[in-house]
Amino acid sequence: QVQLVESGGGLVQAGGSLRLSCAASGRTFSFYAMGWFRQAPGMEREFVAAISWSGSNTYYADSVKGRFTISRDNAKSTVYLQMNSLKPEDTAAYYCATKGGFSYYEIRSYGNWGQGTQVTVSS
Repeated sequence: QVQLVESGGGLVQAGGSLRLSCAASGRTFSFYAMGWFRQAPGMEREFVAAISWSGSNTYYADSVKGRFTISRDNAKSTVYLQMNSLKPEDTAAYYCATKGGFSYYEIRSYGNWGQGTQVTVSS
């Protein structure tokens, strides 16, 4: 089983940028498609972005398209989420996860989760 640890969250001004990292250990990382989700207090956990096992295909929620970029470095067993033009509504705990199943957008497709990293965007 793959274990995941997110990092890179913090406090940033609106319009600023952050890069989140998700470091994996355990089973071979390159065998897994990966996703990022986020959850604000009192809200449902929502899909943000995903990437295929090879990195050839990426998927984004409409709310972040054009601002966020997901990437991966299989040699480093790490997936990244570059977040630009951040808005206060991006404030949430961000989680990475390994993907099984079929749909990249469906939360039940993801089996292994990290503990999350907090992103707070001030106005």
